[in-house]
Amino acid sequence: MSASSIPSRLRCLNKTQKLSVAGVSAVAAAALSLSLVPAHAETPAETPAKPQTEPQAASAAPVVFSLTPSAPQARTIQASIIEQHSTAEKLVKAADAARAKQAAAEAKAEAAAKAKADAAKAEAQAAAKAKAAAKAKADAAKRSTQVTTRSVARTPVYANNLDGWITEALDIMKAKGIPGSYNGLHRNIMRESTGNPNAINGWDINAQNGTPSCGLLQVIRPTFNAYHVPGTSMNIYDPVANITAAANYAADRYGSIDNVNSAY
Repeated sequence: MSASSIPSRLRCLNKTQKLSVAGVSAVAAAALSLSLVPAHAETPAETPAKPQTEPQAASAAPVVFSLTPSAPQARTIQASIIEQHSTAEKLVKAADAARAKQAAAEAKAEAAAKAKADAAKAEAQAAAKAKAAAKAKADAAKRSTQVTTRSVARTPVYANNLDGWITEALDIMKAKGIPGSYNGLHRNIMRESTGNPNAINGWDINAQNGTPSCGLLQVIRPTFNAYHVPGTSMNIYDPVANITAAANYAADRYGSIDNVNSAY
């Protein structure tokens, strides 16, 4: 029988059904072969042996074929079918369980691989973030160092002598908008104190009034306090503080320290 002649319903049978049909067919074929023996046939043991002197005429009695199995045969066939069906179901269940177990193992392995990949990715991202943070910190420190270095480089270093005091005082006066020149400051300093920052006048009218003139430009305390330049020392004998306070007073009263050529 060709595959095209098999009904579509039979081709669609599942594995269990195909096994059951095959079992039924095999058992039915066996039962049929047993039933083909005539019902009235006798076994050789039951028939007395006859001399073979005369030819035996063939029996004209019809042979009866029984296509219906007897009760014991039917029970045997049924038991065989049930057993084969049960065996087929067990095989199918075992195959399904094996496939399910394999699928579960593959899913577990896939999940573990994904978790490992995600962990590696997170670790790489954390490392990159830490590296970026470290670089940003290093760059900030570098910029801070550069700014400090430039600031230090721009900060002039003044000599601790008359020239250095006048130069520093001029830079402060320029920043505060107080007029005056190096020559005007130097000329008045040399006249008032000959360049001695600790000079004190103890004989003029100011001294007689209890407020002697002090420092490089001989400033009395009330004038120093009134014209003190913020950012400088409050010590009246400090050279730079004394110069800037006197120049600030001279600018207010005479327009500039450069305009002072005598006691002021």
